[in-house]
Amino acid sequence: MPTLILIRHGESQWNLENRFTGWVDVELSEKGRKEADSAGIKLKDYKIDKAYTSVLKRAINTLDLAMKSAGKTAVPIIRDGALNERHYGALQGLNKAETAKKYSDEQVHIWRRSYDIPPPKDKTEFNPEGISESLKDTAARTLPYFRSHVMMDLREGKNVIIAAHGNSLRSIVMELDKMTKEQVLNLNIPTALPIIYEFDKNLNILSKKSLL
Repeated sequence: MPTLILIRHGESQWNLENRFTGWVDVELSEKGRKEADSAGIKLKDYKIDKAYTSVLKRAINTLDLAMKSAGKTAVPIIRDGALNERHYGALQGLNKAETAKKYSDEQVHIWRRSYDIPPPKDKTEFNPEGISESLKDTAARTLPYFRSHVMMDLREGKNVIIAAHGNSLRSIVMELDKMTKEQVLNLNIPTALPIIYEFDKNLNILSKKSLL
């Protein structure tokens, strides 16, 4: 019975500072490191054959710390930018509360939670490329990779863990749980809380649970 474990990175330094992060490569906070350790302890009894993460160090370090705490340091790890957080465009680096005061709580909520409305893409210090992504854009790079790599591993009976980010994981959960664009508005993935999916041999979901 193949198992998929999803885990969002622990609290990052910019989570602590209430700043939009996106593709900016910030470190875990001390609390985030402890969250990752705690997540690993919860996974000690789970067999894990393969691990995936993004190329951003808050996810990489969460996975490393969790696997060490779980006693599973020999598991092969693949890093790929397809699992990166969504790009927050001109919002990257900005304080979320100050941004809400400037643009309104409602507008910031739309940028953060909507399916197909990206943030502004003006060029800034933390967005020199002048790009941004909606959840739809994030899903367009995350889901093909998920289907061709992770789902293939699950079909082969492997147990897989993915350590990634709020929005790349939201796109995966949206697909697995068959959520609508309206339902995904209210989907939040907590930091360092393992979400466990168990499948049958045909990859039908048998159960889903969070390890509180």
